Amino acid sequence: MIPRLASSLFAAAFALLASPAIAHPHVWVTAKAELLYDSEGRVTGIRHAWTFDKGYSAFMTQGLDRNGDGKLTPDELQDLAKENTESLAEFAYFTVLKGNGRKQDFDSPRDYSMTYGDEALTLVYLLPLKAPAAAKTLSLEVYDPTYFVSFGLAEGNAVALVGAAPQGCAINITRPKNADQPAQAQAQPLSEAFFETLTAASTYGVEFANKAIVACP
Repeated sequence: MIPRLASSLFAAAFALLASPAIAHPHVWVTAKAELLYDSEGRVTGIRHAWTFDKGYSAFMTQGLDRNGDGKLTPDELQDLAKENTESLAEFAYFTVLKGNGRKQDFDSPRDYSMTYGDEALTLVYLLPLKAPAAAKTLSLEVYDPTYFVSFGLAEGNAVALVGAAPQGCAINITRPKNADQPAQAQAQPLSEAFFETLTAASTYGVEFANKAIVACP
């Protein structure tokens, strides 16, 4: 079963694309993340902020201006934020966080909200860890394993440390060299049939993942 966000993305693609031959991805997300630290210097969660491209945003906001004032308020977008956030579990929230090389498990998301500005939707939510992670090295990747959605970390301070992070931590961000187009597609275009075989367990999308490494003394 495809989660609500993913199913919405597929619906958006069918509505927006004029030709089924257009290659993946179909939706673009500019991502920011805050790593949250407790008083003991342990990571307790991630606060995501995902800004969707204008085409997807326009599709998803159709009919949501309930009072007809030409503006979309957080209240009008709250149901959409709830559905999208709570249904991401099957895809592990498109998030991989490792502490000292060990993959961390997430609890249910909370504190979700959506805003609309500059013709783009932004989804913000808190993704708590099941257990606080005390690690000198953290790695964070945000990506869609099916590459239907292209996640890219924002320019500048895309990842921030919030709370009582250890002193002297350094953040390094690496971006995929082939972010604009799959390397395979450059040599030989891939069909929609290929992408339809991909699932949440696929590893195809990882080659387009941005990675943030946090190293603490």
